[in-house]
Amino acid sequence: MTEFRIVDKLQKMGEDIKQDQLKYHHKRVLVSKEFTFDAAHHLHEYDGKCKNLHGHTYRVVFGLSGFVDDRGIMIDFGDIKEIWKSEIEVFLDHRYLNETLPLMNTTAENIVVWIYEMMSNALQKRKNQYDGARVEFVRLYETPTSYAEARREWIEHE
Repeated sequence: MTEFRIVDKLQKMGEDIKQDQLKYHHKRVLVSKEFTFDAAHHLHEYDGKCKNLHGHTYRVVFGLSGFVDDRGIMIDFGDIKEIWKSEIEVFLDHRYLNETLPLMNTTAENIVVWIYEMMSNALQKRKNQYDGARVEFVRLYETPTSYAEARREWIEHE
């Protein structure tokens, strides 16, 4: 059994580690953050239950990549949350998606591309804050076992 111990000495900036040691590498890395939202919608030209007004608890997973700054941070998870809350979620959470999204059939396949574009635009507006930050993928779960995904290589190279 491992013995519980408290650190002998808390590492201090400037004494135990120097500013130029914080950045360990110069590689592109991916960070991921997940969010949920509840929304209602219905599908057009669909012969099934989803043609009726109904709702989901959606789950969105972002994969964002870029290069770390001098602190070793690519993007703060709190910054991703701020972008989500202020620029994307306001159109989705507890909303009727057929009304708040651009004119489209509100399928998971259409919504995931819209979310991708919104996050991509938000990062582009902040390009001076983050080194090479870009959306690598967005995954939108409509149910716990069903999702649609948009990937950078598909969106930007077609």
